[in-house]
Amino acid sequence: MVLHSADLRDALMRCERRVWDALLHGDAAADAAALCDSFLGVYSDGFADKSAHVGQLSAGSTLMRYHLSEAQARPLGGDFGLLSYRAEFLRLGRAQLETMYVTSIWQRRDVERDACADSGWVNIFSQDTAAV
Repeated sequence: MVLHSADLRDALMRCERRVWDALLHGDAAADAAALCDSFLGVYSDGFADKSAHVGQLSAGSTLMRYHLSEAQARPLGGDFGLLSYRAEFLRLGRAQLETMYVTSIWQRRDVERDACADSGWVNIFSQDTAAV
């Protein structure tokens, strides 16, 4: 089933917020549940796999707060969706708010067949671009 852009955007933003909430609350299990085993993150300091993304939470929360806006979604076929948005956030222990643009790709999975994510969507790719 292909969702219309607004429905796809809303569904993927709920999923994306789960990842941000995991970073906010230091919830490694929630972060792991949202990412597929072959997850790839592309960041200013290099590439990250699922274990690196989840591993950043080994000492707990990494964020003090965040705000997501300007979300746009594009279907990439029946079981894939692309989400792009603006993120403003404050890292734990920092005084300066940061802004970046994020694009992530989510894949819809059969929840009964694949327990990777209870929402039916799993994050397979994410790329962050620092705002200038």
